[in-house]
Amino acid sequence: MCLGIPGQIIAITDAERMAALAEVSGVRREVNVACVAEGPLEALVGQWVLIHVGFAMSLIDEDEAAKTLEALRDLGEAQEALEQMAAGDAALEGRA
Repeated sequence: MCLGIPGQIIAITDAERMAALAEVSGVRREVNVACVAEGPLEALVGQWVLIHVGFAMSLIDEDEAAKTLEALRDLGEAQEALEQMAAGDAALEGRA
C-alpha cells in the first residue's frame, strides 16, 4: 500500500531540478514537483500536494489536505493506544 502525505509547497528551491520546499505538519523537506508542474513552477507555491517518497504526486485542495492530516493524526493516536495496551498486557503476563 502506498501512502501520500499532504504537504503545502512553500518555495521553489531549484527550478532546473524541479525541486520545491514543502511543509508537512510543520516539517519542511525538499520534494520533486515534476509530476504536478503544468506551467511556471512559481504557480505551485501555496498549493497542496500529496507527497510520496519525495515526489509531489498530485495536487489536492486545502480541505482534502486537512481531512487527510486529521485522519493520519487519528491513526497515530490509535497506534499509540494499541502499543500502550500491548505493553500493559505484556506486563500483566509477566506477573502471572
